[in-house]
Amino acid sequence: MSHDIGNDTGGGGILANKMLWLIVGAGIFVVVGFILPTPQSVIDIVDKYGFANKLIDWEVATDLPNAARKTMIVLGLIPMAVIYFATEALPIGLTGILMPILAYFLHLLPRKMIGKTFAGDAPMFLLGVLAMGVAVVDVGFHKRLASWLLGWTKGFYVPIFVLCIGMACIGSFISAHAMCAFMTPVMAAVYFGAVSSKSKGGKIEHDPALAKFLLFTLCYSLNVGGIGSPAAGGRNVIMMGFWEEYNVPMDFFTWMKYGFPIVPILGLMVGVYMLFFFSKNIKTKDLTPGLAAIKEETKKMGSMSYKEYVTAGMLLLILLLWIFAGLGLGGPSLLALLIPVVFKTTDWKKILSGISWDAWFMYCGALTLGALLKESGAAMWLAQTFLEILGKVNMDQGFGLWVGLSGFSGLVTNFMSDAGTTALLGPIVIPMGIMTQHAGEPWAVGMAVAFATSFAHFLIVGTPNNAIVYGLGKYPDTGENMIEPIDFVKYGFGIWLLSMAAIWFLGFLVMFNIIGFPPDILEKATAVLQSGTIQ
Repeated sequence: MSHDIGNDTGGGGILANKMLWLIVGAGIFVVVGFILPTPQSVIDIVDKYGFANKLIDWEVATDLPNAARKTMIVLGLIPMAVIYFATEALPIGLTGILMPILAYFLHLLPRKMIGKTFAGDAPMFLLGVLAMGVAVVDVGFHKRLASWLLGWTKGFYVPIFVLCIGMACIGSFISAHAMCAFMTPVMAAVYFGAVSSKSKGGKIEHDPALAKFLLFTLCYSLNVGGIGSPAAGGRNVIMMGFWEEYNVPMDFFTWMKYGFPIVPILGLMVGVYMLFFFSKNIKTKDLTPGLAAIKEETKKMGSMSYKEYVTAGMLLLILLLWIFAGLGLGGPSLLALLIPVVFKTTDWKKILSGISWDAWFMYCGALTLGALLKESGAAMWLAQTFLEILGKVNMDQGFGLWVGLSGFSGLVTNFMSDAGTTALLGPIVIPMGIMTQHAGEPWAVGMAVAFATSFAHFLIVGTPNNAIVYGLGKYPDTGENMIEPIDFVKYGFGIWLLSMAAIWFLGFLVMFNIIGFPPDILEKATAVLQSGTIQ
């Protein structure tokens, strides 16, 4: 059988000049990290907040100027990493490995700590999720999932909007990363069934625009569901923990009142945006054959087999362990490597060959970069610099402050984990919100930051969801990737802007006013701040 796969992104022009971008990225890194003089503001931040003392205690730096220079080196890593991840000047997995390599050789962190950043709970989680996707596809369970979730829909627009709204709402309560792993093979199967029905003479006429459209629609719908409830992610729970420290706790249902009504609208917005971006280039605008083909294959499969029952049980077990066992994400996820082999549903070598190691190394490197930003003081300097800018443009309280801080946290979360972003910014923005003495603080400023960290749309390293659709999103007949890293920048930045605008207006101007805030939270939080209990 012959194949015809076009490539409509990143295949030519200046982006294809890998050597150019390799030199540009390295040049910016050298200039920022080693040539530019260290700004006094960097020295002040590193000194004031104890980063210099910490780096000296770790024997990473010898004195204050040397510690500030290490911070500059980390700041230089950011543009280089973005350029390399977006243009694939180096393979994305190798760019990921480059982060700990530079951290080791430039001694940016204690060497024992560097290894931990590259192999903690989050990398184990992603490894397990990628293996989970391989196991689901190998036994054909993804076809049953497709039949159950989308089999009743027909045409093109109905399946898409059911997918968008359904995944956004589900992603508010169930691990979006798990749903992404389950549904990415489903989208690939629906795609292949749709294009196969139009292909003639044994030649598969691929439709790359449709493939990208389906995967990005799934990914971004799950991303935006993150604002719906505390169960959507650790970032929300972290922010709730900060509020408790200021004696203004928020319960699960109250969070939902502010966030969940916006989720279906965000899901609908994703669908409309993706249709606007891709509609003209999509050749196959009827998913019915793909859905029908999957339903027919599911019927031919008969009742669920032993392998499918084992796979379904594995998925349910891992999900329950994530929710109730308190074991973190990584440990339960690794069962996806063990169970299929022990119960002989998927061959070990097939799991190893099916995992996208490129995506895994890329994500591990992003975690190292996030640790470097946090521990060196680079992230703190970026945050303080941005807050000073907000003050100069009169966005230092109320709606202006919420817009500014959410915009900043939304940017940062594309470079480091959502939980890490919230953990970093929460202790800074909550007292800042209280000091404005604006009604609704510190809940308002805290939700502004936490909501925005769900929108890691435009860099492949921003969230495991992005890495999962990249790693598992392959053409079923050729095994080639359906999307490229540059596609996240190309299509993700616009939906990021729309997502931010949606929470600014629907969240801050509508829901904050409709739901309101308890009248005593500002008074309680102010009392704690003034007592000096929170440092």
